[in-house]
Amino acid sequence: MTHVPPPFDPELAAALELIKDMISPGLTLDEIAEVRQGPGIRMLAELDLTMGGTFEVEDRRVPGPEGAPDISLLICRPAAPETPGPRPVIYHVHGGGMVIGNNRVGVDVPLAWAQALDAIVVSVEYRLAPEHPHPAPVEDVYAGLLWTADHAAELGADPERIVVAGASAGGGLCAALALLTRDRKGPQPIGQVLMCPMLDDRNDSPSTYQMAGLGVWDRTANETGWTALLGSRRGGPDVPAYAAPARAEDLTGLPPAFLDVGSAETFRDEVVAYASRIWQAGGVAELHVWPGGFHGFDGFAPQAALSQAARAAHLTWLRRLLGV
Repeated sequence: MTHVPPPFDPELAAALELIKDMISPGLTLDEIAEVRQGPGIRMLAELDLTMGGTFEVEDRRVPGPEGAPDISLLICRPAAPETPGPRPVIYHVHGGGMVIGNNRVGVDVPLAWAQALDAIVVSVEYRLAPEHPHPAPVEDVYAGLLWTADHAAELGADPERIVVAGASAGGGLCAALALLTRDRKGPQPIGQVLMCPMLDDRNDSPSTYQMAGLGVWDRTANETGWTALLGSRRGGPDVPAYAAPARAEDLTGLPPAFLDVGSAETFRDEVVAYASRIWQAGGVAELHVWPGGFHGFDGFAPQAALSQAARAAHLTWLRRLLGV
């Protein structure tokens, strides 16, 4: 059977052409160390996290999981709040295929939401695979959520209005976090924003084959990320849902979800399936499949019309969820 890929949106195809020599779609295990030191990561140090003075920015070390090291939280609070009282929190989990990144990666997106919503951003840094396989990443993310909810008053935050949000691996970890905190009866987020989330370790959907060698994250890279997280268990029968949320048998009792994905990316089919299963379980989900979008397109080409539409959809959903 041949796997003909869907076409890229013309604006996005032009953006891919510009970055093709900097980003290979097929990350391998022996390339992880080099990519961790690449220009994209180094540029994060130059980000103006205050957004021109809008936010007061703090890095704080807080307790990690029991018996594990402390974790780092990036906390961004409005410098001049628009209204009195506790504010909503965007609890952000960064992407990077489970193997790359820190709590600055992708944080410009929730900061833009927070600027519009008068909200607080807490971005968690978690231990990376393969040095720290499952369950280290999701347990770090859970520990950060516990601290954020427990210290809401100190932050000027409303513990009843915490939205978990992430892209790619961060989206997958947010989905896993929603399952974990439901089952442990921990803090209950008011919503989850899962942007092109990494959900299924099996790496065997039609879209994984269609997009082989294309875009910025293909099935070779996907196998690398999941193998780093799970080792020899990847793709086997005993993968827990807290590692790969697509493995969850019970999707009841989850917070409302916003999911989006490009039509021309590896994760398309698993994201569509996850949204469908939330509906089948009686849950609430809004799903967008962006025609011609590659993985993470709005971050690589933020000025493209499709990127603008995607970012507007995120904010519209958050406004409705939070009533602001």
